[in-house]
Amino acid sequence: MDSRATTTPPPVGRRERNKQRVRERLYLAAVELFVEKGYDQTSIDEIAERADVARGTFFNYFQRKEDIISAWGERRRAALVTGLEESGASTAGAIAGLRQCLAVLIRINQEEPRLTAAMLTAWVKAGRPILEEPHVAEVFGEIVASGVAEGELNPGMSPLGVGNVLRDVYLGALYRWANQSSDTDATGSLAEELQQILQLLLDGMTAQRSS
Repeated sequence: MDSRATTTPPPVGRRERNKQRVRERLYLAAVELFVEKGYDQTSIDEIAERADVARGTFFNYFQRKEDIISAWGERRRAALVTGLEESGASTAGAIAGLRQCLAVLIRINQEEPRLTAAMLTAWVKAGRPILEEPHVAEVFGEIVASGVAEGELNPGMSPLGVGNVLRDVYLGALYRWANQSSDTDATGSLAEELQQILQLLLDGMTAQRSS
């Protein structure tokens, strides 16, 4: 038996726990201020003051204000992976998996609509849609690839190409929804639009079965 599989990681020490708590305070202070004032209008001094630490402490955890955006993105990616695991998307079949993936993304955004809107604005201003790896496209692409392999989806498709299309329509719907997120009548619009778009795409993606 591989001993690595049974090795328990060492407990986190007090110093490391304290560092994690300070990092969390800084992160939460930053995103609260981004929601209240906007990304551009928030300074590192204000983040440090809100977190009740010295200004220099900020740079022990984040090299620049833009790194808060990276931390936000990492949390969303982790939430997507966890949500997919909990939903059983990997064993549900490609079509069901795509629907579950969108459902998880919708839930992540609707849980904190004001934060989503504020951070999307910061994300775009920082050029992240171009600079960052297209993680969501890769997740979609993996689901599509499994569907092609199982004969559930059209074999002539490029899984990554379809994943990029799904990511693009997801982000487009997300930007529109975030722009309306202060309107209580718009709370369901993200799910409705994405479900309709996915159904339209599935109509052309589903493999034609011979009678």
